[in-house]
Amino acid sequence: MITTTPEHLTVSPAATMTGLAAPSRGSAELSTWHLSMAAGATGPDHSISREQVWMLTAGSLEVTWDGGRTEKVTAGQTLVLPPDTVRRVHAPEDAEAYVAMRADGVASVPGTEGTRVLPWAQ
Repeated sequence: MITTTPEHLTVSPAATMTGLAAPSRGSAELSTWHLSMAAGATGPDHSISREQVWMLTAGSLEVTWDGGRTEKVTAGQTLVLPPDTVRRVHAPEDAEAYVAMRADGVASVPGTEGTRVLPWAQ
């Protein structure tokens, strides 16, 4: 049983992530989190080393990936993003989603060296 606490909350300029299942909270293989983005917010260009499954529960997101392809995902839809693909996420309206991936995923930002851990997924 996992109970969310304030320590599981990560706020970035583009979104708020609430960590759910993760290795630090008892999951051996998967990480899941709740994502909340305010209308007009846009995340940075980045890639993730693992496949992610995004399940929209409110609002909509525009995800640009795969060399400029943009998909609009709305509440009730699910988007599967492949690993190692540069993407940018924009919220044209307030949006919420649940995201799942393998627990060992890390982020990369084009033009920078190295990788970054996802604190909400650790």
